[in-house]
Amino acid sequence: MLGGVIQLTALAQPAKPIKTQATETATFGGGCFWCMEAVFERLPGVRSVTSGYAGGHTENPTYKQVCTGETGHAEVTQIEFDPAKISYSKLVEVFWQAHDPTSLNRQGADDGTQYRSVIFYHDEKQKLLAEKLKIAAQADFHKPIVTEIAPLKKFYKAEDYHQGYFDENTSAPYCQAVIAPKLEKLEHKQVIQKDPQTVK
Repeated sequence: MLGGVIQLTALAQPAKPIKTQATETATFGGGCFWCMEAVFERLPGVRSVTSGYAGGHTENPTYKQVCTGETGHAEVTQIEFDPAKISYSKLVEVFWQAHDPTSLNRQGADDGTQYRSVIFYHDEKQKLLAEKLKIAAQADFHKPIVTEIAPLKKFYKAEDYHQGYFDENTSAPYCQAVIAPKLEKLEHKQVIQKDPQTVK
């Protein structure tokens, strides 16, 4: 009987936690962050995408302030990804296709430095990869790539209503006219998947 109790106790012991792969972070600006967020959420290996602001001089900026173009900040998406499932290089390759990197301070009707094309690197490895991939990507564009490559000094998360904007507002005019066609184009080219992969 004592043996049975011991065995039962042993079975009741909690399982050891399973070690998970550490994630990495990438930060890109490519026009409206609603668009970029919707694109990167649809990549397997991406754990989360957060819309925010970076690259400027104003502390804790609001969307209204950033829209003036006077804060120096760009609208950006910060991407948490599993490097065992998707590489930083792959993210940069998708970045080139998700916007027009040859357009200076403008994406479509969105005009201003807050919509500039920029890669904010988190470490020296990302910097070197971004520079190398920028040179390689130039062969795919007739005009010079104007994408800025700069160190990420600080990232400010945007207001809650900007997070997951497309999936929460698919019928909104901007989503229908701008984001949905972009996603459809990238899906057709098999750059992204149809459904968000935010927990992969």
